[in-house]
Amino acid sequence: MAEQFPNQLISSNTSVLTANFRRILFAAFLLCFSMLGCQKTPDKTKDKELVFVVNLVDDEKKVKEYLDYHKKIWPEVEAGFKKAGYKKITLYRFNKTIVMMITVPENADLNHMGQVAESYSEKCKAWNQLMSKYQVGVAGVAPGQKWAQTEEIYSFINP
Repeated sequence: MAEQFPNQLISSNTSVLTANFRRILFAAFLLCFSMLGCQKTPDKTKDKELVFVVNLVDDEKKVKEYLDYHKKIWPEVEAGFKKAGYKKITLYRFNKTIVMMITVPENADLNHMGQVAESYSEKCKAWNQLMSKYQVGVAGVAPGQKWAQTEEIYSFINP
């Protein structure tokens, strides 16, 4: 019966596809793959993780204030971080020592990123000035320096 109707998609025997249908299916298959190839791939820039440390002042009341501020970071501060390109910022505490882990693009200029973040809003600059009152440098930093970048000495990765 398929010979009588050359443009039909399915022959009278429904388990047999006609040549026309096979061509349509093949064209659709090729179209799908060609469209997948045209999709923009996500940005695959590499990131780096950096770790910094600072001590808090030796005053329990001020330490509590510092921790309370970090329970509700000002929205402008986080918006400044986003604008500057920070991927992730995490703070950890042990007694009066704060450890900050940041994830940034591999080629990041931290000084520039800090300037961009602070320039986002006056509240960003005010936040940094306020937090600075609670912080003191760890042993071995230059006078006036508070945060010290750590050196990685070991890493284990289980792929």
